[in-house]
Amino acid sequence: MKTSSTIVVAVIAAALGACGYALLAPTRVPPAEHAADKKPEKPNDHVEQDEHGADRIRISDVKLAAAGVVLAEAASATLTDTLAFNGILRANQEAVVQVTPRFPGIAKSILKRIGDKVGKDDLLAAIESNQSLTVYELKAPIAGTIIERQISLGEYASEQKPAFVVADLSTIWVDLSIYRQDLRRVHLNDEVLIDLDDGRGEIKGTISYMAPIGSSETQTALARVVLPNPDGRLRPSLFVTARLILAARNVVVAVRRSAIQTLENKTIVFVREDGDKIEARPVELGDSDPRHVEIKAGLAAGEHYVAENSFVVKAEMGKGDAEHD
Repeated sequence: MKTSSTIVVAVIAAALGACGYALLAPTRVPPAEHAADKKPEKPNDHVEQDEHGADRIRISDVKLAAAGVVLAEAASATLTDTLAFNGILRANQEAVVQVTPRFPGIAKSILKRIGDKVGKDDLLAAIESNQSLTVYELKAPIAGTIIERQISLGEYASEQKPAFVVADLSTIWVDLSIYRQDLRRVHLNDEVLIDLDDGRGEIKGTISYMAPIGSSETQTALARVVLPNPDGRLRPSLFVTARLILAARNVVVAVRRSAIQTLENKTIVFVREDGDKIEARPVELGDSDPRHVEIKAGLAAGEHYVAENSFVVKAEMGKGDAEHD
């Protein structure tokens, strides 16, 4: 009996020992897949290279539009050698009339205000004469726009001061300031391009008058361009810039100056390819003017390129390159 108990105890001890060894021994865990070994999924805007080694990024038209990116078509252009001037729009002083009361008196009624358009002989105001105490009418001598009004209802109107100023704004003067070092290069009938900075493009005109004297304060002389103003786009007192064309040359392919970027020490233009890709295309530049740059190699007429906000695409390409790396 004692022997049997000894055998049972020995068996139990052996079993416990084996169990303890198993608990203390290191557990084998299957090797985990390292995050570094996993290939990241390509982002939607990843950088790749074409057969010529140029970087390309995939980016949709929707994303381009949201970033304010503007595409344009590479085409021929006329590069110009120009002189730049500052100027101001003025009402044509040959079509401006001051309307002055004939007799002093009290303004009994005012019918027009600044900005109103009037026809010839339209009633502007009624004045009660101080002498006869009768009411007489103040009428518009020409058709045009009221640009000044210097009387109010019930106010004393004097024949010494104009009550209204009426201007025919169908034509506008553009008065340009010409520095004396440029005077020898400016002549009557020279063609100029007037930029109103309103996003609607330049207006072409010619110099019709040059002042015989200059300004002692600004050391400039006046050159004038007369422009038609059928839609009221030209508003007196606004500043403008102008370019006098001195010489012109046609080039086969040109892009806007804002399209030129530098990437990895290369001069590039971002070109639209395959519907959803933008390629950083190395180009060779030629002549330029303030608006366009000639492309001598790397871009063909008819290809679409990023004309405005190209720096946005450059930033996206840099970000995509970092993700790809």
